[in-house]
Amino acid sequence: MGEMKSLILKAAGVTVLAISLILGWVFLDYQEFLSAPLKIEDEKTVLQVKKGMSIAAVAAALHKRGILGNRAYFKWHARLSGKAHKIHVGEYHIKRGATPRSFFVQLVTGDIHRNTITFIEGWTFKQMMQKINQHPDLTHELKGLKPAEIMAKIGKPGVHPEGRFYPSTYKIDKGSSDIDLLKRAYALMEKKLNAEWQKRDKNLPLKTPYQALILASVVEKETGTPSERPRIAGVFVRRLIKGMKLQSDPTVIYGMGEKYKGNIRRKDLRKDTPYNTYTRYGLPVTPIAMPSGEAIEAVLHPAPGDELYFVARGDGSGSHKFSKTLREHNNAVIKYQLKGKARPFSSYPKKKKSK
Repeated sequence: MGEMKSLILKAAGVTVLAISLILGWVFLDYQEFLSAPLKIEDEKTVLQVKKGMSIAAVAAALHKRGILGNRAYFKWHARLSGKAHKIHVGEYHIKRGATPRSFFVQLVTGDIHRNTITFIEGWTFKQMMQKINQHPDLTHELKGLKPAEIMAKIGKPGVHPEGRFYPSTYKIDKGSSDIDLLKRAYALMEKKLNAEWQKRDKNLPLKTPYQALILASVVEKETGTPSERPRIAGVFVRRLIKGMKLQSDPTVIYGMGEKYKGNIRRKDLRKDTPYNTYTRYGLPVTPIAMPSGEAIEAVLHPAPGDELYFVARGDGSGSHKFSKTLREHNNAVIKYQLKGKARPFSSYPKKKKSK
């Protein structure tokens, strides 16, 4: 009996030792697996984690592509961490040198690859929507809709879209909605505009933030030289105060719409539209483009002075010649625009008559 018990104990000891050795080997193999680089052949590999995917599904996808050697170990690691249910949806770029451990951290922290889309200052709403509709990583829910329908979709029914979206570079996830993108750009413009409005100079001829947005869009379109924005804003502000027409070519062009073919003729300057600041006093009825934050700031903090006119130098620099009087301005037009060959078309207005 004693001999039998001794044999059982020896057998049990051998079994425990064997199990310990196996567990030790598994543990070492498991630790080695977590620290060994994933099999990434290119500089980076893309994995799309879709809504509803489990950690097992992620492991299976990696294993199928030959990236992950032991999917069971990967699932164990995830479940032992207690965060297997916390992986984020999105497009992941797995870089060369990434390990199963580091990639799991990427999954639970949501370190997804974000593409970008850029709206350029001075773009019209039409140009912005063309950019959005062509972006391959967006889900297009607005394509083919009219501007009024688009504004209703983003929760702003009845709002004219021009100038309402902030020009900037936005990060977007693959498959994200164009509606959400527009909501972000709209909210950012409201935030920037209202913040600057609260800090505006006193005695400006602007009664609302929207009027500031309109004038900022004109300033944006008038110059390719950012440093001139406050100076051009100063000219327009003084013209408004004096009851003079703004006489801005970009507003005429915007009012012409599809009829504009790259050149403004005298009859275009005389043809009245809600945007023709040669025929109408005050501001256009809406913005004519997306103004930058710098253009908004310039309008609300215009440069002081007594200049009332400016004309492009036409030398490719995008800069302007500023003048205090109509005579000086006409001479500048002859010099810089007409090269001394003819007199300029002058329809510069007198002050608005009081009723």
